[in-house]
Amino acid sequence: MSAALNVLRGGLIGLAEVVPGVSGGTVALVVGVYQTVISSAAHFFRGLFAAARGEFSALRRDWAHVRWAVLLPLGLGMLGGIVAGAALLEPLIEAEPAVVRAVFAGLILASLWVPLRMAGSWSAGMLVLALAAAAGMFFLAGVPPLQTAGPSLWLVAPAAALAVCALVLPGVSGSFLLVILGLYQPTLAAVNDRDVAYLGVFVAGAIVGLALFVRVVQYLLTTFRALTLALMTGLMAGSLRALWPWQGEDRDLIAPGEDVGSVVLAVILAMALVITLLVAERYLSPRVNAAPRE
Repeated sequence: MSAALNVLRGGLIGLAEVVPGVSGGTVALVVGVYQTVISSAAHFFRGLFAAARGEFSALRRDWAHVRWAVLLPLGLGMLGGIVAGAALLEPLIEAEPAVVRAVFAGLILASLWVPLRMAGSWSAGMLVLALAAAAGMFFLAGVPPLQTAGPSLWLVAPAAALAVCALVLPGVSGSFLLVILGLYQPTLAAVNDRDVAYLGVFVAGAIVGLALFVRVVQYLLTTFRALTLALMTGLMAGSLRALWPWQGEDRDLIAPGEDVGSVVLAVILAMALVITLLVAERYLSPRVNAAPRE
């Protein structure tokens, strides 16, 4: 029963990873496995680095702290959630791009509460940092995508390494980072088409990114927690520019069309979904705001 429950938890996290604006890290917090995933990942990669130096006793010591019985079914569930989510979303994006972007925008708008709340009391310095991050991301989100189809595999690996931080930072959406980079739809297509070359490079990049990010994020959230969360808030707010429902091919903003009613409804429903998750997080995971510890 425990393994089956962890498969279900992984499925929910995998579905979240596919939807821009919904953070896999936040869902991991809600279902109660965030601390386990972060701590186990840190020990796993620390053990690998020790083995690379020939310190096999350190490898055994670190891997003894990895919760394999949790991580393996969790990973299986995540894989299933990602495959199911990709199959569902790709045709929707092609059929109703404005409504889908509206849904994603609503998800991010409501998700802003996560880093805002976790940061605690805001200082002037935190506000300045958040505004600067928002301005920078607003500019980047308006840059036309270099490639929207058939991206170079050299771009896929670093994009995956960056997107995997969504598992480490609650409130940050890895799928939305792929939207910004112009790789979201190609990645969905690769999952649905079982493109082994693309997916292999993506997974390799994600593994490298997780190995690099997990320790860095643990350090930042422990040492500079408030500033890190302020930065996250600003990046999320600025990224909303890329999800304006009515856009041209080069991400130029267009005035609302006749479908404005359905777009507004989509935003409201998406925000309601995230608010429901946040309420569940608050009542089901009372230690959600605790900094990651080993």
